Amino acid sequence: MAVRPVFLARFRESPALVVRTVDFTWHPGLSVSQKKKSVKSLHEAACRELNTCRILEISTKSEDDIGVALSAFNLSFTTRKHQIRVTVESAFQGSKVFESGGPYTDLYTCDSKSAKIDQRIRTSGRLVAFRFFGAEWPLKPVTAFYDWLYLNALAKNPSLSERLSDYDGFTDIEFNPDKSLNCQAYSAALFVFLSSNGTIDDALASPEAFLKTVSSIPGYGIVSNRALDFI
Repeated sequence: MAVRPVFLARFRESPALVVRTVDFTWHPGLSVSQKKKSVKSLHEAACRELNTCRILEISTKSEDDIGVALSAFNLSFTTRKHQIRVTVESAFQGSKVFESGGPYTDLYTCDSKSAKIDQRIRTSGRLVAFRFFGAEWPLKPVTAFYDWLYLNALAKNPSLSERLSDYDGFTDIEFNPDKSLNCQAYSAALFVFLSSNGTIDDALASPEAFLKTVSSIPGYGIVSNRALDFI
């Protein structure tokens, strides 16, 4: 058995941002087929326990094309001023500022996998901030910068973001709440929640507006056990 979170954008037929953990049968192994079996098991358990079956897996292991497209490794956007096409993952990794280096903005033009495993990310000391084209982001709230990147990318891809309203909840089988901080499934649920209550445009108007908006959400950013260490 294993435990994974399901991120709900609706609860009891109303807009909400709710995290619910679900016990399900884990299928061990690194193959895509095993991961997909685990996704199916998680969704079946969530359907029984949470009374909602409209759940989308967002990862490269998703059975749905839209779930694969919404993976941070694939979801991309063009920056307004510099006209650079960048994936969410590459933007996130390339914006990290460490004690001994960064941001390594050359990673913006790398593929997502290369950006994530770049050795400088692991050898530059403690993470101290994020900097994206001159805009400085603090480490708290824990998921704010990642969420802001992901939500902006969604806003610039309406053919994908408009389909999110078909779902009540989202999962990411690769997200381990004991090891990770940020989660693309949580970001997707946040987008649906803010869209449902009519605040998405205001939230994305500026980094300051985004931080003000999410600060009013109870429990915002606490998507993993590791996040509790930053409170």
